[in-house]
Amino acid sequence: MSENNNKNLIKRAIERVKEDVGVIYEKDPAAKNILEVIFCYPGLHALITYRMAHKLWCWKVPFIPRFMTYLTRIITGIEIHPGAQIGKRFFIDHGEGVVIGETAIIKDDVLIYQQVTLGGTGKDEVKRHPTIGNNVIVGAGAKVLGNIEIGDFVRIGAGSVVINDVPEHCTVIGVPGRVVKQKFYNSDGVLQHNRIPDPVTCELNRTKYEILDLKERVAKLENR
Repeated sequence: MSENNNKNLIKRAIERVKEDVGVIYEKDPAAKNILEVIFCYPGLHALITYRMAHKLWCWKVPFIPRFMTYLTRIITGIEIHPGAQIGKRFFIDHGEGVVIGETAIIKDDVLIYQQVTLGGTGKDEVKRHPTIGNNVIVGAGAKVLGNIEIGDFVRIGAGSVVINDVPEHCTVIGVPGRVVKQKFYNSDGVLQHNRIPDPVTCELNRTKYEILDLKERVAKLENR
């Protein structure tokens, strides 16, 4: 019975690695061949190590899971705590500087870029890191902090700092993060960094047009 369990465990692990490799081909046009993907993608290396360390963590094995992820951080620049919960087809593009905290939950088909932090805001021993929904994209340098919920199909712009819950199908940018688009769905799953609106500029433009309108009204009154 234990031999069959071991075989099933190995089979599932191989299938998961194949799935992780496949999502790289799907989401990164720079992926040209299998050798490049296996040997040149630190996000894949960190994820494979995390999955092994997470199993040991769930089995209550001391020290070894943390040490595995620590060595991976030295090699890849990516730190994933073995206690984090990560779903299927997770892809870390480029990867350098990524930090994922102990109680973070990442669901399926999530893409994050370099310098992203899924961190906490306090010393609580319970849930203190974010929950990331399905089909979420987190842009380069973004920080998602605290025990917050990021809904499905959310796009978080590069450099944003998100500290509040975000409903599904939204685009969030800025410091602190603001929802600038709702019910947003991009069927190809791409975060178009060059097409994200600037809420500060939008507000200034709105104020400018209100001032022009007031000037016109004042001028009409003066003419009378």
